[in-house]
Parts: sequence; C-alpha cells; structure tokens
Amino acid sequence: MAFARDQWYVAAYGAEVGRDLLARTVLGEPLVLYRTGAGAAVALADRCVHRRYPLSESRLDGDTIVCGYHGFTYDPTGACVFVPGQQRIPRTARVAAYPVVEQDSLVWVWIGDRERADPAGIPRAPWLADPRYAVVRGMAPLNARYGLLVDNLMDLSHETYLHGGHIGTPEVADTPIVTEVDEERGVVRVSRHMDDAECPPFYARSTGIRGRITRWQDIEYHPPCLYLLHSRIAPRGVLPPAEGEDSGAFHAEIVYAITPSTEHTTYDFWAVARDFAVDDGSVSEYLHHSNHTVVMQDVAALDVLERVIAAEPDRYQELSVNIDAGGLAARRLLARMVGPGAAGAPR
Repeated sequence: MAFARDQWYVAAYGAEVGRDLLARTVLGEPLVLYRTGAGAAVALADRCVHRRYPLSESRLDGDTIVCGYHGFTYDPTGACVFVPGQQRIPRTARVAAYPVVEQDSLVWVWIGDRERADPAGIPRAPWLADPRYAVVRGMAPLNARYGLLVDNLMDLSHETYLHGGHIGTPEVADTPIVTEVDEERGVVRVSRHMDDAECPPFYARSTGIRGRITRWQDIEYHPPCLYLLHSRIAPRGVLPPAEGEDSGAFHAEIVYAITPSTEHTTYDFWAVARDFAVDDGSVSEYLHHSNHTVVMQDVAALDVLERVIAAEPDRYQELSVNIDAGGLAARRLLARMVGPGAAGAPR
C-alpha cells in the first residue's frame, strides 16, 4: 500500500510524551519521542546508527539519548555527540530528526522531505484544548490497513448494525447523506441530518434527554490524517437559531487521527469533546467507557476484514452504493496524494 508522504501525522497525544522514551512507528518509520527538560517534544529515528539498537530501549541523560547497547549518544537534533572508545565522531554519525508540532493537545510529526514541512498545513481540532469543553480520549492500535478505518468513519450507517445499543439507531442507516468535496482545500464533507430520531444510550445518558431527538452528523475529513465529526443533539423540533448561540442543543466534537503505522497496522487516536456537563466526572467516565467500547467494536470488525482482504485475490470487485460516496471521495483524494506528481509521491 502506498503512503502519502510529505504530510503531517499524529504520533501521540501531548500527555503521552514526557521524560520516558516512547516508541511509535509511522508510515513504517520507527520513531522515538521524548520531551526535553525545557518541555519541547522531540522525534528521532528509533535506530542507533551503530548496530541499529532501538533508542526507545535506551535512556535519557539530560536532553540526550544514550544508546542502551554501546553508549552512542544523540542530542535532540539527531547529531551523535559521543562515541565510545574514540575522540573522533564520524561525520555520518547522526539519526534523522523529524519536524514536530504540538497543536490542540496532539503531537504531529512530518514524514517526508523536511524542507517541505509547513506547520500552517496542519488541520485544527481546537475543542481538544479549549477549557469550555470536557474531553475524553484514547488510542487503539488496529491490525488493519488505515484505509479500512477511513472507510469505516466516512460511512456512519454501520453505527446501526455494529454499534446498536451504544450510538446506533435505525435512523442513521435510513437517512440519506449529502456529500461535498472541497477540491481546492482537499476536504471531504458528509452530512446526515435526522429530524426525528431515537436517542441512543450514548447521548441519552450523557445529556439527560428523554424521548426522540433531532440529531445531526456533519463530517469533515482532512486527508490523510484528521477526521472530525460535529455531532448536534437536541430535543425533537429544536433547530439552530438563524443567528446567535445554538444554546438549545448539545454538541459533541468527535475527533479521530488516523495514522498509518505499517502497511497492515494503524493507530486510531480518538477523542470526544463536549460542551455540556463539562464539570460532571460521571459523564466523562461514562462517555470514555462507551466510546472506548464503540472503538473496540470497530477494531474487532476491521481486524477481521483485514484478514479477509489479505486472503482474497487482487482485484476483488466491491459493490459501492450511495452511502459510500464520502468514502469513495476520500479514497480519490488519498490516491491523488500518493499518485504521480503528488508532493509526497515516490521519486
């Protein structure tokens, strides 16, 4: 599977990166992440240039990593600053250092030509670091290619069947979607507005709404990595005002960072930010448990699907229907990012 290089990917939550060494593999490239004493996040190639020992299995000495095998020592730029048994440090003794940006509580790394790394190109998820929102989050590794998770999230009709009893209701599958593609910005939008829907337990227990609801799902996918689901929940008949605050509704901003690890494995970073019951710890506990359950249902299904696809002959002909419009648009944009002439296309 070809990857979109020269792109930003989420490697970790900011809270995961500290003074312990953290190993992650992004687009097949092993990384070690840590934080300097001044608080800056660092990402280096996770292989000593000497005998390829993982630096993530080594130790920090101040802001440098001391290889746990023979003691080669690297500073935050990746330069080797100590070689055992000799004074001269070979000119080629350095490991790759990756551009890193912390934004909205996420640690983004640039995979590709570092001269092309522009932080202005990182899509935003501001709710994750906004004190007006309460956030629950997690990360689930998949033994499945990342395109399967993109397909899954772009077509939420599966909620009715895979996540019944949690977030799925009959109306999700029954309501047609509207799909738009912003070709210039490279964004896919999928909307499903349900005017008279059953309230699933996920929202009934967290909002306290009883009875039927107005439920809106507005998706933005910023390929290759960031997926946003703007979820609006209100009692049936309560619509947003023409102007001003939408104070009659509950809002959940559901964020996924979809990061390819290897050809057949993926990091599924998920978060739910809400603008209601922000100080209620019991609501946070329930939403974390419930969304984790939903994510793990997806993980189980996609892991099965990966094994099925791996055993199928190439060029298996899938059938696509209206609900797949968003997923197909996402596939097209991703193909454009790895195709001939793309910024990150193989050279």
